[in-house]
Amino acid sequence: MLLKACLNGSRSPAEHPALPVTPVQLSADTVAAVAAGAQAVHIHPKDATGADTLDAAAVAAALDSVRAAAPGIPIGVTTGAWAVDSQAQRLTAVRDWRVLPDFASVNWHETGAAELAAVLLDRGIGVEAGLWTQRAVASWNSWPRRAGCLRVLLEIVDDLTPAAAVAAAGELLDALAPSPGIPVLLHGEGASAWPILHESVRRRLDVRIGLEDVLLLPNGQLAPNNAALVVAARRIIGDLTVTG
Repeated sequence: MLLKACLNGSRSPAEHPALPVTPVQLSADTVAAVAAGAQAVHIHPKDATGADTLDAAAVAAALDSVRAAAPGIPIGVTTGAWAVDSQAQRLTAVRDWRVLPDFASVNWHETGAAELAAVLLDRGIGVEAGLWTQRAVASWNSWPRRAGCLRVLLEIVDDLTPAAAVAAAGELLDALAPSPGIPVLLHGEGASAWPILHESVRRRLDVRIGLEDVLLLPNGQLAPNNAALVVAARRIIGDLTVTG
């Protein structure tokens, strides 16, 4: 069972004082998260204003810093459409990368997702197919190159009640076509994050946690940092694995 730390997302430091933004902050947070039990990290490189960017120099700076601090830890980045003005710019940006991440997430509901995923695969970058909706699942199910994906990310993005979040996760899992050898990572956001983590562990799926997905610990208190969230997730994994 993989535990991945999602360190910052599209958030800004205004949302949490410990949110890592700069390459140095991302590398320090990676070291702390790995020490707490994370086995991979997902980051959003930022520009000088703190906004998400796919710019080659910014991506390289973030990757180089994290790899120097935590050698051997798999690092993924976003390809979110919000980071550019158009699909053409997004494809150009990814083709311009000279320092490559180990993997990149592709939100399948976004326009041009399959084309972008193909570019990533052709560059030797692992693809995490982010499936948020039934329509996205159906689209990915029919993609001829889906067997080449590194991982499927089933994302429960709404602040649902625990029962509704778990039910929504079950519906996405039921719709997913059998894909032998492709791991599934199930995660939630906001109020859905911890109930979905419990459900993921119960189903023996990969999991992720971090300030991108949730700012609060399971007890409702503000998490001091990403490492604290990873510690809480690792404790849940241990408890449910023993009792389950």
